[in-house]
Amino acid sequence: MQIRPATIADEDTVLDLIRELFEPPGARPDDFSEERGREGIRWLLDSPGGTIIVAEEGGRIVGLATVYRTFPSIRHGWRCWLQDLVVTSSHRGQGAGKALLDAATQWARENGCTHLMLDSSNARKDAHRFYLREGMTQGSLTFTRVIR
Repeated sequence: MQIRPATIADEDTVLDLIRELFEPPGARPDDFSEERGREGIRWLLDSPGGTIIVAEEGGRIVGLATVYRTFPSIRHGWRCWLQDLVVTSSHRGQGAGKALLDAATQWARENGCTHLMLDSSNARKDAHRFYLREGMTQGSLTFTRVIR
């Protein structure tokens, strides 16, 4: 398995993988559009404050992680946010998720971050088991206010 930064040539595949996050137990955001998705991909590919990491198996992208260097916390220094982590269903349980999580951690370290953080829906029990198995801890609850 090869782990590498995504390029603009990967845009369609990245968008397809993001759509897999909408499958149960996930849900499609009400305001998601292909245009907004493509805009977000291009922004992240051009941003020094984040990246898209892909896992490739046999020349095919089978997973991705998006990471962002967020803000310098007064208490903890720079933090890194793991926004999306998805492995296509046919490749789950084969090491791609762990490789992507490790690559996201390395990216955070190389970018001066003290923490790699993520938010996961309460319904994603399999993901929670994965994160705990890989050494992450549940350190807080996240609350959201949708602003439209």
